Amino acid sequence: MFPTMIGTVVIAGIVGYASEKTGWTHNGYLQSIIICIGGAFLAYFLRLMFGFGFGSPGLNAIASSVGALIIVPFHWRR
Repeated sequence: MFPTMIGTVVIAGIVGYASEKTGWTHNGYLQSIIICIGGAFLAYFLRLMFGFGFGSPGLNAIASSVGALIIVPFHWRR
């Protein structure tokens, strides 16, 4: 359980960094990484408590990180 959580954080950090590096988002490196880690933690705990998610924890981390990057900045933008 603990290695899965650490792997989720690492994958989410990589997705956040890569999204900024490629120019897909313009939030800033730290902000994108924090958004991705928050989304990945949410998906990790939903899978742990309720069993929702895809087959592998890595795919859950990638999908939830990208989803958080799409939802969070657009929610606060006017």
